[in-house]
Amino acid sequence: MGMLANLQAEIKGAIKHVFDYQLPDNQLIVSPTKKEFEGEYTFVTFPLVKALKNKPEVLGEQMGAYLKENSSIVSDFNVVKGFLNLSLNDGFWSTALSTVGDETFGSKPANGKTFMVEFSSPNTNKPLHLGHIRNILLGWSMAQIAEANGYKVIKTQVINDRGIAVCKSMIAWQDLGEGKTPESTGTKGDHFVGSYYVAFEQVFQKEYKAWQETDVGQEVFSSLAKEGQDAETFFKGYKNKYFNEYSAIGARTKEMLLKWEADNPEVKALWEKMNGWVYDGFETTYKKLGVDFDYNNYESETYLLGKEFVDEGLKSGVFYKKDDGSTWIDLESAKMDHKIVLRSDGTSVYVTQDLGTAHQRYEQYKMDHLVYVVADEQDYHFKVLFEILKRLGEPYADSLYHLSYGMVDLPSGKMKSREGTVVDADDLVEEVIGEARKASQERGGLEGISTEEQEEIYRKVGLSALKYFIIKVNPKKRMTFDPKESVDMQGQTGPYIQNAYVRIQSIFRKAGVTKADQPQEALEFNNLERDLIVQLSQYPHVLEEAFNKYDPSIIANYSYTLAKSFHRFYHDCRILNAETESLKQNRLYLSQTIGSILESSMQLLGMEMPEYM
Repeated sequence: MGMLANLQAEIKGAIKHVFDYQLPDNQLIVSPTKKEFEGEYTFVTFPLVKALKNKPEVLGEQMGAYLKENSSIVSDFNVVKGFLNLSLNDGFWSTALSTVGDETFGSKPANGKTFMVEFSSPNTNKPLHLGHIRNILLGWSMAQIAEANGYKVIKTQVINDRGIAVCKSMIAWQDLGEGKTPESTGTKGDHFVGSYYVAFEQVFQKEYKAWQETDVGQEVFSSLAKEGQDAETFFKGYKNKYFNEYSAIGARTKEMLLKWEADNPEVKALWEKMNGWVYDGFETTYKKLGVDFDYNNYESETYLLGKEFVDEGLKSGVFYKKDDGSTWIDLESAKMDHKIVLRSDGTSVYVTQDLGTAHQRYEQYKMDHLVYVVADEQDYHFKVLFEILKRLGEPYADSLYHLSYGMVDLPSGKMKSREGTVVDADDLVEEVIGEARKASQERGGLEGISTEEQEEIYRKVGLSALKYFIIKVNPKKRMTFDPKESVDMQGQTGPYIQNAYVRIQSIFRKAGVTKADQPQEALEFNNLERDLIVQLSQYPHVLEEAFNKYDPSIIANYSYTLAKSFHRFYHDCRILNAETESLKQNRLYLSQTIGSILESSMQLLGMEMPEYM
């Protein structure tokens, strides 16, 4: 029985003995006592009030007196309104320390269920950037957290490898590439292709600006501009229409897309070649970030999926047809509008593709959870998708979740891929590793370690700074990424937590041992030690809460709090020079356990611990 479970059993027994009442387990609320009150754990007496018809303070006093007299672990108590604060004896803390020191503490055994998470899902017309990093880190962390909670995990992505944006890069390379390749230019594949996507936009803007001065352009402005609207504002809003109706390079791009859909061999060969360059680049970035996928979906293979759902939905009355032949669904009863699922020409829209992909995944994997990690700009899309699947009666419809996250801004504003103003993921990784290297060299302490080992430490510290800065923010919050703040080695940062772990490793090196002995019984524990054990005991609940709320920031903030408590313990309590050998062994064991939990929790967030800093 775990330490908290043991206490809960004693409280439940006290309620039965004192009041002859069986409190339901879901009303047995026990949590760490707030810092401003005496005690280590608090039982909330309010659920007893209605059943026992007495004041919460009176109930607390009666229970506390019984526990102090009869419990094997409660040494004292105090009551504050409806809260019974319990102080526990040293025997409890000895047992508790052994419990939290178990190597498997925190993780749950396999539950036989499957958790699938879709994340990253990049476009093959541009490299991964800062926005992708937040997506990737959230998806990867949720996969690790699900595994720690007993699930079999499948990590997947949908690579958006077709469409007009991909054709833009292809057209630009045909016009401007002069046969160059990533190999011939020494350029990473996704960066190489992405540069032509930016080049296309530059060519298009030049063409568009010239057209605005033509007679046709001026006529369009005169006939369509709103009263008092200036030309700059009008043409800014008219750009997409110009691309589709007047643009020469736009017409060529659309023609290329039609040829791709018709399996034109030359277009398909160019498409495969350029996408191959991008995939090589993506894989390099994923490796730098320490992530991988179990399988990939490609939009070129899924964009025709879902049409069978439309036919079935029409027969059952879920969908309806308009006079132009397009197919729709009425979602007004779910407080949404009417949504098209099939165009009049028979082509599908994104939600139709997602219907087919979800069904295909369920047929193959029978997943119990399917989580989509996608920015909050797509909130409405997923509400529509989930509602349609429910109305179609799909058995997995209630197991779907959209892990919606806020966009990432720069201090200067939003990023724009077409204009080349994004923060490139590879550049960012190199920047934070460089900052870690600079800070470490200024501090010193790595003398005598080989250059290769030093570079590995810089990599671990730099990536921790980057990842922690992003993960510590609740996913739903929009965030501004400040490169300087992210690599700060002080405060609530990844390197601060790593430093606690490194201190613990240093303690063991100085002690000349690699592992601590089991804790000694019948020793007194001071307040700092008891607080640390309480924090450690919360780890399984933290993992469970992070999973249930789809929020890795819960683990990130727990790790920081634990590291902060250890730094205080390290400063205030003697470990290797403790008053007695038994006390030394207990403190070594406590330190070892803290290091283990810090390493475990950070690994769940994709961060590695160095041995030195």
